[in-house]
Amino acid sequence: MASFVTEVLASSGKLEKEDLSGKICKLSRKVQDTKVEVCDFMKGKYKDFLPNLQDSEELMEQVGELSRELDTLKNCIDTEVKQSVHTSVTEYADLKQQLEKNTVLITLLGHLKEFHTAMDKFTDALTAMKYVEAAEQLKKARDSMAFLKRWKDAQLPLLAVLNSELNIQRENLLYHLGLEWNRLVVWTLPTPPKVKGISQTRSDVALLKYILRPLVVYPCLSVYVTRQEGDGLVLALQRDEHQSSDTPSPALVYGRLQPVLKTLHSHLLHVSVGNQKLSSVLGDLIWEELSNCIIHDCLQHSIPSNSSQLDQYCTVIKETEDKKCRDVIVAARKLMTSKMHNTVKICPETKLLLPKLPGPGGDVKKQSAVKAEPGMVNAKQLSSSSMALPACRISESVQQLMGLALDTLTEARTAPPSGNARALQLFFTVRNIFQLYYDVVPTYHRENLLKFPHLAAIQHNNCMYLAHHLLTLGHHFSARLPQMRSEGVGTFVDMVPSFRKLGVQCFLDQLNVQRTELLDRLSTAHNLCNLDDEVNYTAASKAVRQLKRLSTVWQDVLPVSIYCKAMGTLLNTAIAEITAKIMALEDISSEEGEHLHTLCQTLLQDAPRVFTPLTEEKKNLKYQEEVALYVKKWGMFKELAVVLKANLQEIVDRWADGKGPLAVEFSGSEVKSLVRALFQNTERRAVALTKIK
Repeated sequence: MASFVTEVLASSGKLEKEDLSGKICKLSRKVQDTKVEVCDFMKGKYKDFLPNLQDSEELMEQVGELSRELDTLKNCIDTEVKQSVHTSVTEYADLKQQLEKNTVLITLLGHLKEFHTAMDKFTDALTAMKYVEAAEQLKKARDSMAFLKRWKDAQLPLLAVLNSELNIQRENLLYHLGLEWNRLVVWTLPTPPKVKGISQTRSDVALLKYILRPLVVYPCLSVYVTRQEGDGLVLALQRDEHQSSDTPSPALVYGRLQPVLKTLHSHLLHVSVGNQKLSSVLGDLIWEELSNCIIHDCLQHSIPSNSSQLDQYCTVIKETEDKKCRDVIVAARKLMTSKMHNTVKICPETKLLLPKLPGPGGDVKKQSAVKAEPGMVNAKQLSSSSMALPACRISESVQQLMGLALDTLTEARTAPPSGNARALQLFFTVRNIFQLYYDVVPTYHRENLLKFPHLAAIQHNNCMYLAHHLLTLGHHFSARLPQMRSEGVGTFVDMVPSFRKLGVQCFLDQLNVQRTELLDRLSTAHNLCNLDDEVNYTAASKAVRQLKRLSTVWQDVLPVSIYCKAMGTLLNTAIAEITAKIMALEDISSEEGEHLHTLCQTLLQDAPRVFTPLTEEKKNLKYQEEVALYVKKWGMFKELAVVLKANLQEIVDRWADGKGPLAVEFSGSEVKSLVRALFQNTERRAVALTKIK
């Protein structure tokens, strides 16, 4: 290929490689000669002091001629060689594209070859009754066919024919496997009448009827698995004369069923059919009838008939109770690690669906006691919402967790009198659920609780919801659990402070994060007087946008009182920071005072709008009018806005000898500092300063 390209380029006259090489070599020799002569000349000129003007002129002419030859050679390279290189690159790209196409075709042909080879080997293996090897070769052929189908640009008419041949050979293999299955898997039974019907019975029914069911029903049978040359494994049932019990024990039944199922799985049923193992398919067919057989023919007979036999069941009962408790803990942990943002609305009217359980003393005695002392009835009853949880949103998983705890306590409450130990275990399982929540949730969701204010608010509500119901949850069930009352753990009241502290701390951490971000944004504003500066304007607007974003995120999530306190705290932080920056100014011109007044008025108008705890705008007006109740520095900020616009007399009037509204918010030294910064040093200012004490 290289010689061909060279011949083409040489014939077209675009690449004169040999000519250029010769010229360059010749030019190099001339340069060396010239260099020697120049060195000799310079040596004679400056070392031997032999001036030779004629030689120097000749050398200059030689240098000029060499320079011209270099320029000519350079132009030749720029025109002819570069053009040849561009042409070569284009031709190389075409050759590369053709090579890629050829590579793809070779790959396709290789897969066709693999398909043909696999089908030939499949035929040979099937003829030799090597079914495993035949299946492997058929799988290779199927993989090759799958690759050919995935290649969209390959339009091979043979694909349909090859796919049809593949399906035919697969069915052929299944047919031969069916014949071998019928030939090799034989049920050998002792009586001739039963042998006649086996060939007409399905394999799953035969397995259940002639092997598994007898092992459950007849205690005298034993299982033996032996390996015989030529016949493979032999699974046999033999009668054990030493067994005299009428019904087998559950442990004996399970010990005999396991070898049968393990042997079948390891040698026959471990093959996958689609997405399922063959053993799973068999289980779907026989599990119901087999379980009924075990229940009625084994477990039912093993139930103790008198108290002397209960000791044998202690282990079973304890394992059952332990499993119940483990399942409850696992379900609770799954709820704790689920997503928190799926919420439900909780209203004061929302109540737990507690089961109606009779009291230990009966209702009649309680009624008679009430009638006997009518004077103890208080005419002024508390409101129904006195102990109600305020409206908020909690995680759906927490509501489900409380339902799980209620179900477990109900099960402990309804246990028979003899099951006090079981009831006690279930009760402590519920305590472990809440203790696990206290330990797991803050750790598992720590990063998200700090990153997303929405989740922090939900976690706060979750903890308050749990603490609220833990106050009375234990009292509803404690009547049935006297042992727990005597031990001082019959309620969950001791866990209430921990949950409240957990919820408060989580929300306080989020408030600190938001407060830090708010101060960082305001810290970029170095001179609030210059609102024309984009940095100063952006800092103030970003702080307001942050508060508005939080008001939207927490809307309809937090209780109204908590919402207003949180937004008031953050707004107070922003106002206090802006006030401190203004108070720190030592000189404020009239124009700067106008700018500061504009900034304060803008905040005074926009800040109340962040108080939107409810989704209905009309209901939020009440809280927007009560901003001063939630923002401590609100009055100070309003007075500061007035002072920035007022004259000296108005400031003195608002001070009113330390009794006016200005004196309520600012000290005398702070007001004097503002006056000195806002007004020039005149007699009027001096008089005003003397009136501010």
